[in-house]
Amino acid sequence: MILTILTFLPIAGALCLLFIPREEEGLHRGIALGTALATFFWSLRLLPDFDTGGFNHVVDSEWVPKLGIHYHMGVDGISLWLVMLTTFLMPIVLLSTYSSITKKVREFMVAVLVLEAGMIGTFLALDMFLFYVFWEIMLIPMYFIIGIWGGDRRLYAAIKFVLYTMVGSLLMIVAILYLYVKHHELTQVWSFDYFALSKVALGRHEELYCFLAFALAFCIKVPLFPFHTWLPDAHVEAPTAGSVLLAAVMLKFGTYGLLRYAIPLFPHAFVVCAPYLATLSVIGIIYGSLVAFAQTDIKKMIAYSSVAHLAFVVLGLAMWNAKSVDGAVYQMLAHGISTGGLFLCIGALYERRHTRKLDEYGGIATIMPRFFAIFLIITLASVGLPALSGFVGEFLILLGSFTASKSWAAAGLPLMVPHHTTLYAFLATTGVILSAVYMLYLFQRVMFGPLSNARNRDLKDLSAREVVIFIPMVVMAFWLGIYPSTFLTGIDPAVQRTIAEFKAKQEASGDVAKIVHVTETGR
Repeated sequence: MILTILTFLPIAGALCLLFIPREEEGLHRGIALGTALATFFWSLRLLPDFDTGGFNHVVDSEWVPKLGIHYHMGVDGISLWLVMLTTFLMPIVLLSTYSSITKKVREFMVAVLVLEAGMIGTFLALDMFLFYVFWEIMLIPMYFIIGIWGGDRRLYAAIKFVLYTMVGSLLMIVAILYLYVKHHELTQVWSFDYFALSKVALGRHEELYCFLAFALAFCIKVPLFPFHTWLPDAHVEAPTAGSVLLAAVMLKFGTYGLLRYAIPLFPHAFVVCAPYLATLSVIGIIYGSLVAFAQTDIKKMIAYSSVAHLAFVVLGLAMWNAKSVDGAVYQMLAHGISTGGLFLCIGALYERRHTRKLDEYGGIATIMPRFFAIFLIITLASVGLPALSGFVGEFLILLGSFTASKSWAAAGLPLMVPHHTTLYAFLATTGVILSAVYMLYLFQRVMFGPLSNARNRDLKDLSAREVVIFIPMVVMAFWLGIYPSTFLTGIDPAVQRTIAEFKAKQEASGDVAKIVHVTETGR
């Protein structure tokens, strides 16, 4: 019941808005904000007595019995904090729209609440059909958020966003249906249940094709190089609220999908593809950082920084040991806070100056001291300064990458040769340095230097409402950096369990491959 209310409470709020006249904009904002706050406080009920050993608050009931479709939901240590990140950010995002969204307010609030329901449901679904339904539900409101309330090229960006995501989604549903039919052939039972499908034994070629279908869908969502080209357009054209939700939550579905579905379901295929994932990740880290540094549009610079930061997460998954995967999950949370905060900062500047060109700024620190302090903290969190959110995840990913070969040898998982993992870790470290270069360059160009642009001299500092928006982001940036055990105590057991299940499935997959080989060759 807890998970059902958590998922559909935003839908209830959206339905209420539909019955309120369009002219009552203040009431629309109030109901939407109240719904988001209620959803956040309800999500806090997940925390007491949380069992880190498995899935909590599981609900499993038949939805379409003849097709084996269940309403099956649960939350473990991996999905818990991603759900909390979603519900935490939503009231902040809605509060930030009070001055930036002035047309079709009711429709915007409905779209955001439906998007929240889709995101929560995707994190919680344990039935593959249900997961796909929520996955697709997310696309619709974000398409409208970009296409209606975005910038001059909003339709181009919205259509590009949907087309890229739909291509991956179609491949993923084909792979899901293949597992569904295969499970029926083996058991004579129709089921989309994740745990049932995870027990389906596939030949190695079958595994590889299914893994590639899942991985492509998730890598587009990350977005991992070279599938990243939709992201800068979507970020630049989306309103601030859309950019925050896209960067802070929606991109995480790519990395979450790899961790929850693609890698555990197809372990042999992952062993084959792990070096390629790691290679693309390192390219993405360096490429994203260099391209970010070359941008003159502040929003596009932060968009490319997301390409680099999320590539770091994929590298942690590709290294596939407890430290690196813990770091990958942690980095998802940290990126949500730091990059979401950066987009809010740029949104505050844009509302005042209506430009994102880097050359238009300079000397802002002297006239906006409150903004200066908050922007500094968020920037340093993005860079990965110790005691702030970005440090812990990057440190664990690098540590896990340097020690990956030993972990694999101990677990009997020879994914890559040792000197390759060391090289990947070294190259990823250069990405950390490049991140500091372009983020500090951005901060210096905006905050310091002469106040030469006359239009900047009358800029007002952050209002009380804006300070309220940023305070929770700053608090979480410090909390993630200073008290990582708050989150890792739930994340690590779930990661350890996932890795153990991966190994067991890999051993079973190896036995099946041997049987298939003997059958095909007669030897």
